[in-house]
Amino acid sequence: MEVFGVCNQSLAAVRKQPGEPYEMINQLIFGDLLEIKAKVNSWLLIESMHDGYEGWVDSKQVKQINSTEYQLLVNSSKAFTSSITSKVDLTHVEGSRYLSLGSRLYQVKQNTFNNLEGEGVYTGEIITNPSKGSGEQVAQSARQYLNAPYLWGGRSVWGIDCSGLVQMSYLLNGYSLPRDAGQQAQIGETVHFIHEIKAGDLIYFDNEEGKIVHVGIALPNKHIIHASGHVRIDSLDHQGIFQQQTRLYTHQLRLIKRIIT
Repeated sequence: MEVFGVCNQSLAAVRKQPGEPYEMINQLIFGDLLEIKAKVNSWLLIESMHDGYEGWVDSKQVKQINSTEYQLLVNSSKAFTSSITSKVDLTHVEGSRYLSLGSRLYQVKQNTFNNLEGEGVYTGEIITNPSKGSGEQVAQSARQYLNAPYLWGGRSVWGIDCSGLVQMSYLLNGYSLPRDAGQQAQIGETVHFIHEIKAGDLIYFDNEEGKIVHVGIALPNKHIIHASGHVRIDSLDHQGIFQQQTRLYTHQLRLIKRIIT
């Protein structure tokens, strides 16, 4: 029985309900593994294996696999693409496919891979089994997304949201974080004072009701990289995010967390 899957498109929308008109709440990236929970017509209720996030995806955008095939991928030599974009050519697909930073390749040998759809050749840099990176390395990974447009539910260089930027920047450095800002805020150690912030710390912001609605990654010298309109770098102080262009505070500081101690 095919109860697992692997994303075989550059990107695949994960929606709140089964159907194209419904809100995109997440994205699968090429090579993401998933468990299939249910099926409604051509839509699959899936759980992403790297963070446990659930939603509905079009069955045409994933390859359904059985438990044996799933274990083959899990246990194989694997890598993340580390170029901002990478090109892959699959033996059975006409034309090239372009992948975003952080796509997953399995059964990697030199410049070839096999995600169970035949052998493919990739062009670009990869990270093989990334070790735990430093906060500075997380911040540097986040900079690779600089100027990417904001997209609710997005996780790619072609569109990303605030918590997606955090999740992907940490993933590229060997850490698996939850998907949403509110979930991410539940982990790590609290940093109590603004002057104690280090690069890679996570900075959370709330609304008037006290709900966490935004997150960014601390950079050196009291700056933050975050997705707001696009991925951008702004000033940070004890009040929140200050945009030099408008001379206004845009987000109210709520919480500082450190993942890498």
